Amino acid sequence: MGNPKVAFVCIHNSCRSQMAEAIAKVLAADVFEAYSAGTETKPQINQDAVAVIKELYGVDMNETQRSKLLHELPAIDILVTMGCGVSCPYLPCRHREDWGLEDPTGKDKAAFLRTAAIIREKVLDLKNRIENGLL
Repeated sequence: MGNPKVAFVCIHNSCRSQMAEAIAKVLAADVFEAYSAGTETKPQINQDAVAVIKELYGVDMNETQRSKLLHELPAIDILVTMGCGVSCPYLPCRHREDWGLEDPTGKDKAAFLRTAAIIREKVLDLKNRIENGLL
């Protein structure tokens, strides 16, 4: 059956959802497949997010990821919305949760580092819940 597919979704798929996808691929690839998408896209991933993920995890999101729309996702098992303040269109899944993350776009590096730290903890919690059959 394979590992569950988790989609991290926000409006533009350029910052928080991309960070979550990258962090999950580093920390939880053995437990779930990570994807990200948005209801809209940007021409490129937020470069402040790219710099922080490269510094913390050695992953260059410019090389490994791109901004994608919801219809580009495979069938998913778990949907995680990032806290966009809008209703995401319906995506079939067996579990859905919202992480309520503030968008660090336009803020200083410390805001991106805080966001990355919160995402890290939430990814590890999600990994644990999946491993323990809670999702």
